[in-house]
Amino acid sequence: MAAAAVTLPSSGTPFAVATTASSSSARRCLLLPSAAPRRALRVVASAATEAPPKPTQPPTSPSGIVLVDPSEAQKVHRLKAVYDQKVVPLITEEFGYTNVHQVPKLEKIVVNCGLGAEAGNSKGLDAAMKDLAMITGQWPVKIREGNTIGIAVTLRGRIMYNFLDRLINLGLPRTMDFLGVNPNSFDGHGNYSLGLRDQGVFPEIPYEVGGKKNGMDVSIVTSAKTDNEAFRLLVLLGMPFSENIKTDVAIRKKRLKRHHFLSKGKGKGGRR
Repeated sequence: MAAAAVTLPSSGTPFAVATTASSSSARRCLLLPSAAPRRALRVVASAATEAPPKPTQPPTSPSGIVLVDPSEAQKVHRLKAVYDQKVVPLITEEFGYTNVHQVPKLEKIVVNCGLGAEAGNSKGLDAAMKDLAMITGQWPVKIREGNTIGIAVTLRGRIMYNFLDRLINLGLPRTMDFLGVNPNSFDGHGNYSLGLRDQGVFPEIPYEVGGKKNGMDVSIVTSAKTDNEAFRLLVLLGMPFSENIKTDVAIRKKRLKRHHFLSKGKGKGGRR
């Protein structure tokens, strides 16, 4: 029996090979001196088979903008994590807060829908309540003001962040001719309101040709003391404000003159 040294590709340690000559053929076998090299071979083989897959690069748009990473999109409370990890440090440094309780945050989101003609129809009322429940994830309550009936939902906690995330990234971009929301819709106390003409922008509502389209109003209540702080908070959360609308623009009504109150047949010269 003759012995020769062989080095395996997966290991740099040479091993002896025994060759047994016979009348028909020659057989070769590895001569492992101890149990340690055997364990090393098993570790190398298992590491090769159980190697983790290479991380995939996030998709990019034709313009080169990095889109949402698929792993991030699958997180249930993604917007809440963004607020805690990214928004709080940025807004604290920008406004110079000295206490974490000074950082503005979302307190609640109120979603309401006026039914109008469907207020007296029980089937229409039930359908509107089911649609709003599917959109917000919470069953609405009825609100009666005189002869008008509406439904409203008050969202708090993580379900509030989930709804705002879907509103920003699903509902508003699917709105027809969407160019951004109005940045002048703050109430002066750090709260923001916007309206949607069609609830069908949410994927939970099936599209029906010629069907009744219900709108809804969304009021975002924050703990910010000024509109500037609330505006910055919503911008960091991803609210798509319109860049074509100037902020802090006072809308003045046209002052009517005397001839505007005269009838068309009298003319501008006054009564005759």
